[in-house]
Amino acid sequence: MIWLTWRQFRVQFVVVATVIVAAAIFLAATGPNLLDDYHRLTTNFIQSLAYERLNPVLYRVGQLLLYAVPPVIGAFWGAPLIARELETGTHRLVWSQSITRRRWLATKLGVTGLSAMAITGLLSFAVTWWSAPIDDALNAGQDSNTYLPRMFPSTFSARGLVPVGYAAFAFALGVAIGLAVRRTLVALAITLAAVILVQILTPSLIRPHLLAPVDRYIAATAENIRGFGISGDGANQQVKEIEVATGAVAAWKVSDQTVDKSGKELSTLPDWTMACAPGPPPAGPKQQVTTTPAEVACFQRLADEGYRQHVRYFTAGTFWDLQWREFGLFMLLALGLTGFSFWRIRRDLS
Repeated sequence: MIWLTWRQFRVQFVVVATVIVAAAIFLAATGPNLLDDYHRLTTNFIQSLAYERLNPVLYRVGQLLLYAVPPVIGAFWGAPLIARELETGTHRLVWSQSITRRRWLATKLGVTGLSAMAITGLLSFAVTWWSAPIDDALNAGQDSNTYLPRMFPSTFSARGLVPVGYAAFAFALGVAIGLAVRRTLVALAITLAAVILVQILTPSLIRPHLLAPVDRYIAATAENIRGFGISGDGANQQVKEIEVATGAVAAWKVSDQTVDKSGKELSTLPDWTMACAPGPPPAGPKQQVTTTPAEVACFQRLADEGYRQHVRYFTAGTFWDLQWREFGLFMLLALGLTGFSFWRIRRDLS
């Protein structure tokens, strides 16, 4: 049964595994040079990457691959695994032999599912190891307009254990959908859309609730006034604001609202708060920010009327704790979907 299962999905496995193994080998070959640059350049390491071509490309390709692997595994490994058998009727031939339904399903799930987790884990390990110098430099406070700390949503999902959990979930979801709809192309399309949707929604709807974030109220100052809605909120700007306001380097800001004295969130600020907006930046890099009398009066009024910034964030030190929780959640979902598949094949299929 194991040999039969391997013969049925070996083409899909070879295609995906070849891409992943090739990427892992390339990362393993270039990683030591990146680590050497990190130790040699120290505080100028991130800045030096702007003058390179290969390493920034590898950084982005590694992330894209880890985002792409779970949907591909779910749609092209999980969805057709049982749906194709049911659609063509070949399952009846196997079931007429001495192979029970549960053993048939367990073998297919075990061989294919564990292979999916193994190759995803290989790629995730390679990308996480290769990116470690960049992540360490950002966690140490080096500034960048291109790279984001590993706690940020776009980076977090392409590191550590989380991609493996996504792959297991995507595979189990594809199998369950295939059993439910019994049509290969339909199951493939639904699985692909569902996994991508889960990847998009998890950072905002699920991840912030897996662990209690740091909860702080911050008074306005000349340095952090941009966090009070007076300027834009790009990703790199968010990094700078959270560092200035809280002292937490490489933290992920989950929410940031201006509140009044009672703690009520404000959708807009009074017009007079525009007087607190900072003027032009200082000419030299070491020049101190100066505060005008009008700004001092504005900050005093903000304090007197109780306006504060309510910030919730995860520090860089919670990375692995959050990784384990998210990985565990998606493994539990994968086990639940696997249980559904066993129930479905026993109860409803003939």
